[in-house]
Amino acid sequence: MQTLKFISALGLASLVGAGWAAPKPQMLIVEIADRGEVVIELSEKAPLATAHIGALADKGFYNGQKIFRVVRSPRPFLAQMGDPLTKSRALTDDSIGSGGTGAAIPFEETGWKHTKGAVGLAMKADANGKLVGDSQFYFMLGNAGFLDGKYTVFGRITKGAELLEKLAEGDVITRVSLNRG
Repeated sequence: MQTLKFISALGLASLVGAGWAAPKPQMLIVEIADRGEVVIELSEKAPLATAHIGALADKGFYNGQKIFRVVRSPRPFLAQMGDPLTKSRALTDDSIGSGGTGAAIPFEETGWKHTKGAVGLAMKADANGKLVGDSQFYFMLGNAGFLDGKYTVFGRITKGAELLEKLAEGDVITRVSLNRG
């Protein structure tokens, strides 16, 4: 057993010595017109959600959409985006918040909590009553532990958190891109 530990340590040391480094996490970059850029570290524990959102970003799906929901009262809660209907309909249209791609991404437990700066997958009940998500996601503007274990937290903001205070309904998402590290 001691020999195995020594070999493992020696193997790791040789990798580090050879310039090996742990892979960097994937980052999602959300550019918001007249606001700036929000950089999100993606959780490796939400592979379905991150792959889906990343693929949509690669296709330009989010470009030109609007933030359609910002809840600050009675306390800061969330800012939601990802409904393609916001490109062609007024935010007052009753259908806003119902659009997506038709995908059904199941809940994934990452261990990350719904705290300020967390990024989660908006979910709704499918025909069988199971919560599933699609293209819509949200930035947490405050803490909301009652959502933990029900909605997938697939990321956390690492840069641009100061923009959370400025976000408003109707803000335009100019571009969402995936940086694969």
